[in-house]
Order: sequence, then C-alpha cells, then structure tokens
Amino acid sequence: MASAASTLSWSSSSWLQSFAGNTNEATKLSDRRTGLVVVAQKKAKKARTIILKEDITDLGKKGQLLSVKAGYYRNYLLPLGKAQIVTPLLLKEMKVEEERIEAEKIRVKEEAEQLARIFETVGGFKVKRKGGKGKLIFGSVTPQDLVDIIKAQLYREVDKRIVSLPDIREIGEYIAELKLHPEVTAKVRVIVSAN
Repeated sequence: MASAASTLSWSSSSWLQSFAGNTNEATKLSDRRTGLVVVAQKKAKKARTIILKEDITDLGKKGQLLSVKAGYYRNYLLPLGKAQIVTPLLLKEMKVEEERIEAEKIRVKEEAEQLARIFETVGGFKVKRKGGKGKLIFGSVTPQDLVDIIKAQLYREVDKRIVSLPDIREIGEYIAELKLHPEVTAKVRVIVSAN
C-alpha cells in the first residue's frame, strides 16, 4: 500500500509539473488543491411536522404539534389516521378553532358569573324540616334539597354535584357553595326552620 501511495503522489506531482510547465504555476495549482477540503456528511435526518388527531401514549395529546421521523409518520401514524402533516392552511384553521374555543370559554365563565350574582342576591333559600328536641331537626338537609328549592324558586336547573353544604342537623342559617365554574363559586344562604 505504501508503494501505491508514493506512486500516486509521484504521478500527481509529475502531472502538475507537466501541466503547468513552470514550477511557480505548479505551486499555485497545488496551493489551490490544498485549499479544497472534502467533508464527509451524515445522512440528513428526515423529520415531519405533524399534528396529532388523537392522544398517543408516549408521544403526545390530541391537537399537539410535533416533529417525528418521516418513517414513523409514513408507516404508523398515517395509515392508522392518528396524525396529519402540518400545512399553512391547517395552521390557520387551528388558530381559528383555538380562538373559537377561547371565546366559548369566556362566554361560559361570564354566564357562570351572572348566575352567581343571581344566587347571591336572592337573600336566602328557606328549608322547612320536622323539628325535634330543641334546635334539632329530623334527618339532615342534603344538596338535593337545595337543588329542588332553587328549581322551585328561580326556575334554574342546578346539578347537585356542584353543591357543597355543611352538615346541617339543626335549625339555623348556613352558607352553601355552588361551584358553577372552575373559577366561579357562588355562596348562598340556607335558612333551616322547623314546622
């Protein structure tokens, strides 16, 4: 191998001298050749920017933008309909949809705040129970009782799961909380009396 390398270097230098004819020109050409550097390049990573159409374990949630390998998208996500390649039109549609969802969230919160104002201005919801000894009543007042009274007085449907009541077993005045929205809670008075 060493002889082949020396033959190669001898033939290239002799070729330069014969081509250039002059040693000055040969050095100019050889200077140009040494300035040229060849760099080996790795194979380019091919990735695709996608949007997920459904939740995928260990990858992401529905609507999330991700960059995945082209083969993974082509061979798994695309045939199963779990993802879509992101295009400018799709990004525009996503933006419009996000704005619509945001406007809907604001509207729902405003409705909850308005309903909370209505509940708080009522004054109090009166509950009558059969009286026992002293201030005690038979049984207790439940969230369903409060929901029924709200429906009768205000003609509003309220889910009993959003009602938070203290343990009511005596005559008196209590404060109940209605969680109308994650950020809106209405406090209402519950007045328990014996009949």
